[in-house]
Amino acid sequence: MTKEEAVYCIGCGARLQSEQAGERGYTPQSSYDKGIETGELYCQRCFKLRHYNQLEKVSTSEDEFLALLNDLSNKDALIVNVIDIFDVSGSIISGLNRFTGDNPVLLVANKLDLLPKSLNPNRLQNWLQGQLKDLGIKVDDILLLSAKKRKAVDELLDKIESMRHGKDVYIMGVTNVGKSTIINRLLQSTGVDAQVITTSQYPGTTLDLIEIPFEDDSVLVDTPGIIHSNQMTSLLDLDDLKLVMPADELRPRTYQLNDQQTLFMGGLARFDYLSGEKMGITAYFSRRLDIHRRKLEGSDEFYDKHLGGLLTPPQAGTIAEFPTLVRREFHIRENTDLVISGLGWLNIPKAADIAIHVPRGIAVYLRSPLI
Repeated sequence: MTKEEAVYCIGCGARLQSEQAGERGYTPQSSYDKGIETGELYCQRCFKLRHYNQLEKVSTSEDEFLALLNDLSNKDALIVNVIDIFDVSGSIISGLNRFTGDNPVLLVANKLDLLPKSLNPNRLQNWLQGQLKDLGIKVDDILLLSAKKRKAVDELLDKIESMRHGKDVYIMGVTNVGKSTIINRLLQSTGVDAQVITTSQYPGTTLDLIEIPFEDDSVLVDTPGIIHSNQMTSLLDLDDLKLVMPADELRPRTYQLNDQQTLFMGGLARFDYLSGEKMGITAYFSRRLDIHRRKLEGSDEFYDKHLGGLLTPPQAGTIAEFPTLVRREFHIRENTDLVISGLGWLNIPKAADIAIHVPRGIAVYLRSPLI
């Protein structure tokens, strides 16, 4: 291809190039020529995602993502902000209303399928409204959605049509909230060719703006996901992500703990019950993440000995790069969720003194109980 041509990957929106392998938009010249003939122009990264579910990392900075989003406040558009109901605080964009300006905002809470089916939708919506208020986020409407299960897609389409008034629609969110999956479900519901946008189980698979035209000459735009480096998923390789990212409905695991006992969430985090009455601590994490209970005494040595083995993830081959755990103490006064961003949460039902150990830079939140 020549430098004068501007041809873009239909999966991630990156400009295609055949000169720099490993860089954004790379595709071999032979693949490019074949794509021109078939109309399926994918970069090598998206091709491997679609056909082999393999993710190649390319150099894309958080500054690049933010530069693309900073222009949204100057648009006359409907903003659809997708968050992860499994990690609300971790998937909220800090300063959201600064990016959206005066544009109307529809908040879509995705991955509803991960929460227990017994959870009342009205209670969940009220809980989410309270979380947004606490975080200082203002939106015009909220919709609970499970893109994976294709639930509420028609309702989302109707909501978008009623709110956009012929304007462009920008879908935004941090990595791993399911934006591209939602767009593909919308396209399928309207009869557009399925899987136009690359989707996978890995976060951060959209690299540039992707525009999809509406019939009235406006467009639906998929923006790149903002990488939140304070989420646990930002530290993990692809094999570990498979263990950490929930794929099915959460199964709460309750541990009856006395004080001076510890829970290890693989080798990623550690919960110490320092003092308080015997109580049931309920863990909400991926089913594939092993949780180990033991006495608090000797837990430092236990962690050093078993990290990468009994305590995994991280895998043995990535221990050297994994950050040291940092300890934080909390006094819990009432029924509270302790959230580890990008990993899951623990419910602490009553007063207790606790400590949590997470890698440096990973966010920990206290919130009112979700379940």
